[in-house]
Amino acid sequence: MPPACARRAPGATLVPGSRYNRITRLWYQGGNCRIVGPVTQQLERPQALPISSSHLTTAAPVRHTLTTAGLVTVLLGAFLPMLDFFIVNVALPSIDHQLSAGPAVLELIAAGYGIAFAVLLVLGGRLGDSLGRRKLFLIGVTAFALTSLACGLAPTAWTLVAARVAQGASAALLVPQVLAIITATTEGAHRARALSIYGAVGGISVVIGQVLGGMLVQADLLGSSWRSVFLLNVPFAVATVLLALRFVPENRSAAPSRVDLPGTALLSVALLSLFVPLMEGRAVGWPLWTWLLLALFPFAAWAFVVVERRTEQAGGSPLVPLSLLRIPDMRRGLGIAVPYFTNFGAFMFILAITLQQGLQLSPVNAGLALVPLAVGYFASSLAGPRLIGRFGSRVITAGSLINPLGTVVLLVTVLTDFHGLSVLTLLPGMALTGLGNGLIGTPLFRVVLAKVPLERAGVGSGVLATTQQSSLALGVATLGTLFLTLVPSIGMAHGLAVVLGIELVGAVVITYLSTRLPRSMN
Repeated sequence: MPPACARRAPGATLVPGSRYNRITRLWYQGGNCRIVGPVTQQLERPQALPISSSHLTTAAPVRHTLTTAGLVTVLLGAFLPMLDFFIVNVALPSIDHQLSAGPAVLELIAAGYGIAFAVLLVLGGRLGDSLGRRKLFLIGVTAFALTSLACGLAPTAWTLVAARVAQGASAALLVPQVLAIITATTEGAHRARALSIYGAVGGISVVIGQVLGGMLVQADLLGSSWRSVFLLNVPFAVATVLLALRFVPENRSAAPSRVDLPGTALLSVALLSLFVPLMEGRAVGWPLWTWLLLALFPFAAWAFVVVERRTEQAGGSPLVPLSLLRIPDMRRGLGIAVPYFTNFGAFMFILAITLQQGLQLSPVNAGLALVPLAVGYFASSLAGPRLIGRFGSRVITAGSLINPLGTVVLLVTVLTDFHGLSVLTLLPGMALTGLGNGLIGTPLFRVVLAKVPLERAGVGSGVLATTQQSSLALGVATLGTLFLTLVPSIGMAHGLAVVLGIELVGAVVITYLSTRLPRSMN
């Protein structure tokens, strides 16, 4: 005779929808036996087992662990959108030549992607928390493949603008899921390493984007010219989808919430009113509408903060829970992220223009000039996790000192012999800059997300990714626009020197803020 705990409860039948159905862990009074796992049962009122509420517990959600193959898959998914942020820079001259785009439309081709990316990132993170991060990851990668194909086949400049905006929106669905999946499916040292690798991938993708873009444009594969820059994404995106179906576990917030529509609308208005005029103003001659949009920005930003605070105080689900900023590490990390990514975005933008237009280097040679930067970044990124374990946040402080040293070397090199610049003369400054950037950027993601609650992994990742992309775009829009404005009057060499000097001020701010971080990052 089997023990009582092995026998089925009398009268227990599967009746979906019955008001007596419960998914519980049951303890039989007589046998003190536990039935482990979900049990769906119908209890007849006269024969119901006398089970008190103290005997009922809610089944805990299963936590899946991200395997190495799963980590590689989500990092590949993150690599493509970040690659495309800058890969188009070296293709713009070819696009202008073939599609007769003109300066204003070229600005939109470059900026439309970044604006859509930044505006929708937090919403993408929130949707992942609610609907499932793996599901949104797959949707985002698929949409990114389709929009990349649309970019590569675009017959006109305005069609390309529309496809780039859609591509940025697809990236906004995809990227927050990567950080959220890592945060929700790893812990301890595994999570720390994964976040460090993500930071390395983010920085290296920007550099590789410009190197690879130059090579593809000059190679002119099958007469594709600039189109190969976008078409390259398609096979890698398809491979990512297939791998994700096999290796990435589904996970979502334990308490999913509705989308905050007022917050989404206000954040979109705030970011659009800032970035559209900054990125398009110079090309269109700063008409009245650009100034009106800039004037709207502080009011939209203020309204967003007020609405989010009231929504959270009322027990609702704001798009950006302001309580996240009460986490000290997140608040301090985001404070470093803004000047860091602003400097980095502007640096990569003006460097691409200087190498191709100022020094008349071919796309391939312009890309090769960035190789020392990529090598330095990659080397420090690989060493980052081990250094952080030993020295903590002092690694970020060290990077914030090495990075401006590289900037000073580049500044002296530019002012000494601008027209004699070559891959060789740029090498010392570029290598130091890459080394310093890797020591800052790689651990920064770990600092910001280390103490974010698991149920808020998606929105926390969205906030960080929005800060990253908005700051990159802000650097291009402000320092990049300043550089292009100065060039006609003082020349490219002195314009570059002015911007590098301003970036030194940003480096001082980063150094100071890094000293405010807790020393231990374990």
